[in-house]
Amino acid sequence: MNGFTEADYRQRFTKAQSLMADAGVDALLLTTPSEFTYFAGFLTRFWESPARPWYLILPASGEPVAVIPAIGEVLMARSVVRDIRTWSSPDLIDDGVSLLADTLKQLRVARVGIPSGAETHMRVPLDDFAALKASLPKVRFGDDVGITRRLRMVKSVAEIEAIRTVCRIGERAFARVHEIAREGTPLDEVFRRFQMLCLEEGADWVPYLAGAAGQHGVADVISPATDRPLAKGDLLMLDTGLVKGGYFCDFDRNYSVGAPSDLVASAHAKSVEAAKAGFQASRPGVRACDVFHAMDAVCTGGSGTVSAGRMGHGLGLQLTEWPSLMAQDETVLEAGMVLTLEPVVETQNGFMIVHEENIVVTESGAEWLTKPIGPELPRLETA
Repeated sequence: MNGFTEADYRQRFTKAQSLMADAGVDALLLTTPSEFTYFAGFLTRFWESPARPWYLILPASGEPVAVIPAIGEVLMARSVVRDIRTWSSPDLIDDGVSLLADTLKQLRVARVGIPSGAETHMRVPLDDFAALKASLPKVRFGDDVGITRRLRMVKSVAEIEAIRTVCRIGERAFARVHEIAREGTPLDEVFRRFQMLCLEEGADWVPYLAGAAGQHGVADVISPATDRPLAKGDLLMLDTGLVKGGYFCDFDRNYSVGAPSDLVASAHAKSVEAAKAGFQASRPGVRACDVFHAMDAVCTGGSGTVSAGRMGHGLGLQLTEWPSLMAQDETVLEAGMVLTLEPVVETQNGFMIVHEENIVVTESGAEWLTKPIGPELPRLETA
């Protein structure tokens, strides 16, 4: 089960059920890949197909129940879940709705909690969800009062080690960028070959890779790569979210093609300083917004104007999780929270330097999960 024991999952059940009892929630209805992995150890790339809905029910007492397409029965049987109910899917008339409704009736639930709020979604066709509610008029469907978020924000020792492992894979791949990138190399080729490096170094897959290259920094950090060749003086930024055992890393590295300009070199050094300020601010009892302000003081002098809207976020089974390192988030940090620190420093004319590291909050402060880089930009070869 992805390196975790059955006891690990049962501990998650127990914690969730205790919170559910306190909140008066009779069952959690879970529908997304990260929730299936967290509560059942069910890990598959088959989620890329939106053709079938999947349901996992965790009642306030007793065992979880999987209500899933028959195509997933064999894999689910390898998980901690023992009660597996299936139907032949896709079914254009009744794609699991009646089976799910019957299961909820048997469990005698009155209030069903569904993860909601920022960093969540529900992976169910709207028509199917409407049909489910219509078939169970006495059941109240609503939010899970933050139960799932609260559990997943604070990682276990085993989860932290899983994230540490995938961070090391990413570091090894970044250390080899000089093998694949130099002046004249098309950016899209760098992207393809970097993903190959990640797989060679041990990633299970590379679901996320973004980046850019430009003379004064980067204009945005989400565009796909073009075939533009790297030019002397460019800043190259690569930002990757690798997966190993279901868990993500999420950090970037910047490189200069030849010597950087004074402007770019200074902005990069400031971004590294800002990440260190965020690291020093991250400790139990501090709010997410306080970490944001610590980085923003270095990046902008405290103006709070960040085009990306935030300077980091939680990390785990999703590339981005709660909390959100922004001025409005007053989530109190706890030991075991894994965060990305992502300060942004503007250079000129809409360009910027983005630097990102991964850390874990500990009882005494914070610990780097990625090896923090120094203020000097690593250089790539010129022709």
